[in-house]
Amino acid sequence: MNPIDPAQPLADADPGHHGARDALEISLEIAGGAAASAFVLVDRDGSRAAAERADHRRQRGAVIGPLDGRAISIKDLFDVAGQRTTAGSTALADRPLALADAPVVARLRAAGAALIGRTQMTEFAFSGVGINPHQGTPANPVMAAIDPVPRVPGGSTSGGAVSVATGAAWAALGSDTGGSIRIPAALQGLVGFKNTQSRTPNAGCIPLSPSLDTGCAITRTVRDAVAVHAVLSARNCTPLARPLSAWRFGVVEQILLDGLDPDVARDFERSLSTLARAGAHLSRRALPALDELPALQQGGGLPAAESWTWHQALLAERGDRYDPRVATRIRRGAAITPVALADLHSRRARWIERMAMALRDVDIVLSPTVPMVAPPLAPLLTDDAAFFDVNARLLRNPSIVNLLDGCAISLPCHQTGAAPVGLMLWTTGGRDEALLGAALAVEAALQPARVR
Repeated sequence: MNPIDPAQPLADADPGHHGARDALEISLEIAGGAAASAFVLVDRDGSRAAAERADHRRQRGAVIGPLDGRAISIKDLFDVAGQRTTAGSTALADRPLALADAPVVARLRAAGAALIGRTQMTEFAFSGVGINPHQGTPANPVMAAIDPVPRVPGGSTSGGAVSVATGAAWAALGSDTGGSIRIPAALQGLVGFKNTQSRTPNAGCIPLSPSLDTGCAITRTVRDAVAVHAVLSARNCTPLARPLSAWRFGVVEQILLDGLDPDVARDFERSLSTLARAGAHLSRRALPALDELPALQQGGGLPAAESWTWHQALLAERGDRYDPRVATRIRRGAAITPVALADLHSRRARWIERMAMALRDVDIVLSPTVPMVAPPLAPLLTDDAAFFDVNARLLRNPSIVNLLDGCAISLPCHQTGAAPVGLMLWTTGGRDEALLGAALAVEAALQPARVR
């Protein structure tokens, strides 16, 4: 078999020598080797059959679309017919097998994707670090090439990001409630797109916070993110095409830029300078509405309150099987009464209106995705204080967009060979095509500077 890069577009490969099945075999080899810790199940037979069908279609000139034959991993949060959805928890180890695909999984399958397997995750998606004490934590493979000390993968879509970073998957289906797609993408030098929540259905997915949960994906490029989003949202997705100079970018200096690691601060400022030289219009500003965040997130906010509703009975029966850190965060929701939750929803709605008004004169906000590069893994396995501190820092920036019901994308902005750093572009809800158009322009402008 001739070698092929699993990340290379199949349409760009020589169909006489490299087809979907050839690419898949390389992905499967990686999934059983370098990326083995990222998977809880590898579906070799099912993915091979899908790849073979894609090759047959290609031979007949009947390719379904850009996802046809692609190896795509599925976070262990989504139902896949005939597989058990455990959300990374031993508390669901005996859950019945799914009878049907979740809608987003069904859309991937209908688009010809080769569903390569289920990926590791933070238990019940409740952490941005990516640690799972039950099934193990995959180390950050990109950082492994830089530093022998194992680093965190980011979560909660930890295994999904590792599957893409290693080449085991072309894209990874995951979820984003407070940054669970963008955090691991940033820490592993990938692209993580969180669409407006209503664009993708959440049925067939174990919930964390139904008001915030968003089904979306991790890819290597913005172009690939557009292709996957078009399938997941079941709609035409045409990014708004504008030159970089036509976009108005805002840089919010409060909260989002606090406490940055030196590497993150350097790469963020270098990215801004690169964009400015390329013609982008940048304005630095304050955003007073961000000062309301502590009140909106008090007591764990929506994730604690809404997860408690789903987990209350299961915790009473099998609480000893939970990751204690996850159980602690869920149980905080017991103190949030229905009246308090209704008030929180009302205050959130008014806050969204104020944020939209404050951002009306900018198209896209730029910020670091997270304020740090991937920290060492070992200390966070045993030190609760260190874990919760890192988790809060990782969630701080991306969770703002979920609370806003907005859309966001994390792009790598570090230089080749350096620790991955993410640049987050974000805006208010329903402006996904504008965001993706801006992301394509920013990606093109940053790419030459990144490879120096």
